[in-house]
Amino acid sequence: MHILFIADPLESFKIYKDSTFAMMRELQLRGHAIASAGPQDLSWQRGGQVTAQVRRIRLTGDDDAWFVEEGKEAVALREFGAVIMRKDPPFDSEYFYATHLLEQAERDGAKVFNKPRALRDHPEKLAILEFPDFIGPTIVTRRPDEIRRFHAEHRDIILKPLDGMGGMGIFCVKEDGLNLGSIIETLNDGGANTVMVQRFLPEIAAGDKRVLVIGGKPVPFSLARIPQGSEVRGNLAAGGKGVARPLSPRDREIGETLGPILKERGLLLVGLDVIGDRVTEINVTSPTCFQEIHQQAGCNVAALFADALEEAVTSS
Repeated sequence: MHILFIADPLESFKIYKDSTFAMMRELQLRGHAIASAGPQDLSWQRGGQVTAQVRRIRLTGDDDAWFVEEGKEAVALREFGAVIMRKDPPFDSEYFYATHLLEQAERDGAKVFNKPRALRDHPEKLAILEFPDFIGPTIVTRRPDEIRRFHAEHRDIILKPLDGMGGMGIFCVKEDGLNLGSIIETLNDGGANTVMVQRFLPEIAAGDKRVLVIGGKPVPFSLARIPQGSEVRGNLAAGGKGVARPLSPRDREIGETLGPILKERGLLLVGLDVIGDRVTEINVTSPTCFQEIHQQAGCNVAALFADALEEAVTSS
């Protein structure tokens, strides 16, 4: 099978931790051919199909020159056995437009994972609103007075922009409310931007767990991303330490409840962020932590993904 990855530039990959690289490596080991392109390489013209200027690549096994390019050409997406959308956030206008082109490619006959419509329908911060029984106290608003009221009620809160990734733009405000006004001004921009505010969960000290769900089933191990020093964010991009752990009974319950629902909507791969026993985000664009879990726990997450992909292609 020929498989196309829509992703960030290959030259930007940090292959020692990159989950997309782990996918590519596992799929090539199984005999599949790999190609890559970016959203900027997609195009469509009336009377034709959605195409991409793709790079045919082969992984070398070398840590430095980790791939060789074996050709570049324009190919209709329907010609691939599977198209895997792995472009990192932010989910900006260009990402949004790319999902529409990918959805048109589906009409042409392409098999795209995760489904473009499902990517649009599940913004990673807001997707949790559908599952109130699994989340902590949360408010989504553009009104500064509502944010202040929420702080007065819960005293210890987290504020985050809706379009951030890797912990970017997240603020913690304690009971004293220090800098709350300035933080609201920064994130809310005079009412122009919607902000998510959640009650601070002290269980973050034990880690912000990434629970991966593949083909509707939770991976047996999570990666707990533990804040370091005075930092309240556990994100690896913010300096958190990743520790692989077996799923707790509550982690498994969350994964087994949400997993089949999300799979049915076309989400082959999902990353649930869990602090304590509460879901804080549902990541659908490019969930990570494959390699950390494999290295620490011996669970080959990329193989689980390849199994699910092969099954999904065969059954669709």
